Amino acid sequence: MIHFVGAGCGAADLITVRGKALLEQADVIVYAGSLVNPALLAYKKEGCRVYDSARMTLEEVLAVMQEAEAAGLDTVRLHTGDPCLYGAIREQMDELDQWGIPYDYCPGVSAFSGAAAALKMEYTLPDISQSVIITRMAGRTPVPARESVRSFAAHGATMVLFLSAGLLRETQNELLAGGYGPDTPAAIVYKASWPDEKTCLCTVSTLADCARENGIAKTALIVVGDAVKQSGYARSKLYDPTFSTEFRPAKE
Repeated sequence: MIHFVGAGCGAADLITVRGKALLEQADVIVYAGSLVNPALLAYKKEGCRVYDSARMTLEEVLAVMQEAEAAGLDTVRLHTGDPCLYGAIREQMDELDQWGIPYDYCPGVSAFSGAAAALKMEYTLPDISQSVIITRMAGRTPVPARESVRSFAAHGATMVLFLSAGLLRETQNELLAGGYGPDTPAAIVYKASWPDEKTCLCTVSTLADCARENGIAKTALIVVGDAVKQSGYARSKLYDPTFSTEFRPAKE
């Protein structure tokens, strides 16, 4: 069996209970060494074989899985955050389907959740924003034209950008061209939940300068929108005494 496991956003204790148990019983671990906290490997059992996929091609990763499965071993494919976002897991699953190799998928804490925790932030504040756009700038991996940062910026919603810290000048220009005002609150979260986590508050027009001044060029998420300032929002109706629910009558 192959287990795709989300490692969480950084801190070793932010992996799920299920994910930790799978790591502990694995005979083979293939982990994304350029992104996953190596402290997670402390959960492995004695004799477990470990491969760093940062130095491997897709074909080499699949060959390890195929060899392990043929030997009757349990394999954990450990991805950063939750692999449903920019995890490149579909192409692996498709090959396993072709070969008839069984697999399952254990979700993890995404970096966008870790970034919110680092900022002590709620993305969806009443009267401010009720939507979160998760996207990225186009780089070596293209982005469909209909999903450009510029087109999404027109919505004015809370936006979280992955894989864009090395393109912040271009990101800043696209956000401004799309409709965010220059004074729109923004934040840069470097290595959310890691020991060297760093958060920087700024505005859309100062994103690139803020990153440069703080030496941030990778492994960071960008958060944009009025929700970043965490003020001016309306109180939740769910806990308003004048609002009735199926569990609690309204109070006069």
